[in-house]
Amino acid sequence: MNLVEPDRVHRRVYTDADIFDREITNIFERSWIYAGHATQIPVEGDYVAFLAGRQPMLLVRGQEGAIHALYNRCPHRGAKLCDLHQGNTGGLFTCSYHAWQFGLDGQVRAIPAPSGYAGTRFSLDDASSHMRRAARVEAYRGFVFVSLSAEGPSLYDFLGGGRAAFDDMCDRAPDGEVEVVATCFRVVQRSNWKLFLENQLDALHPSITHISPAKAASEVEREYEAQTGVAAPDYYKYFSALAVPLSKWDSLEARGFEHGHCLLGGYLGLRPQDRDTLEYEAIMATRYGAEAAEEILSRDVHHMLIYPCLSVQPALAQLRAVRPLGPDKTLTELWHFRLKGAPEPIYRRSLAYFNLINSPSTMVNADDLTNFWRCQQGLESDGGDWVSFHRNAGQEITADGVTRSNTGLSEMPMRHMFRAWSIYMDRPER
Repeated sequence: MNLVEPDRVHRRVYTDADIFDREITNIFERSWIYAGHATQIPVEGDYVAFLAGRQPMLLVRGQEGAIHALYNRCPHRGAKLCDLHQGNTGGLFTCSYHAWQFGLDGQVRAIPAPSGYAGTRFSLDDASSHMRRAARVEAYRGFVFVSLSAEGPSLYDFLGGGRAAFDDMCDRAPDGEVEVVATCFRVVQRSNWKLFLENQLDALHPSITHISPAKAASEVEREYEAQTGVAAPDYYKYFSALAVPLSKWDSLEARGFEHGHCLLGGYLGLRPQDRDTLEYEAIMATRYGAEAAEEILSRDVHHMLIYPCLSVQPALAQLRAVRPLGPDKTLTELWHFRLKGAPEPIYRRSLAYFNLINSPSTMVNADDLTNFWRCQQGLESDGGDWVSFHRNAGQEITADGVTRSNTGLSEMPMRHMFRAWSIYMDRPER
């Protein structure tokens, strides 16, 4: 059976355990997967734990600033070496079970009772005696990715048009760099990983799904202005902007790039004219020059998906990493960043969005999580076999490797991601 057609997909791609296993093997363990940001591991011995497909991994700062990506497994009896999300291991990883020790590059340094191995085929020179390393680890503008496969394009080529997400975020920093904020929201969603990605560029749902908090915020804004004579604080607009008419969302454009990456252009209320914003823009003009600063601040990248593992909102300096755990279970990690050289109020604005819109407890995120769960429940039923992606099908235009929608409400991003999904899934087994 052909599970993916040009304008619809079979429900099994969201529910079938065997298909999920193939996704992990063919997509997540053979593509570039986001590991973390270089500023998470500034000091030698620092590490962060992450998942690449099913594989528990460690991103480690080694000697002379080198970054290593290692499997989080002792080669002796298989115990995980680090249980924490992040920390500093000093100069060695030491297994809590039998005290095997490894350098920051994964090389075995010491084992207990070494004489017991005399006359056996065990050898410290054997690669299997060391912590296994990811096949490749590369970074773009401080964002570190790993690939468990030695084959495939470089990270730079893989990102392709998706590099705009990281360029946009870093260029908005007067110093040209961002640094991670240590706080991370982790959410386990009772739904398939693809439902989350599809929702990020679905411009039809915000004014429907999120209408209750959007309307409530709009009413409070009006009451605030009536009572005080001044406009309500900008953070109310994070909610009220979701209630704009569908014609506004329709005016946006979605773009699809090679390897399944997708972008939704446009952002509502991106540049308020308050004192803090004007101070920030003046700093940008001083650092970049007025013309270059205006080009950066005028960019309209609302949301970029780096398929299959990342959702980036560069203008808000945050991203969400996608870690599939099962056909109906997905971990998402939400990180946000400081723009180096920007005034503190600009960071506070990003922090407000992080807490009010994307956190696990916000009304907006709760709306989405509920819909994801409802979709998963429905897809596991016998109420129908197909998921529809017909809206504006066949109306997009592809030129120079970029597919462009004719409307922001098009389901082109979903169709585009499933074309990439089919290519990944059809790759021969290794």
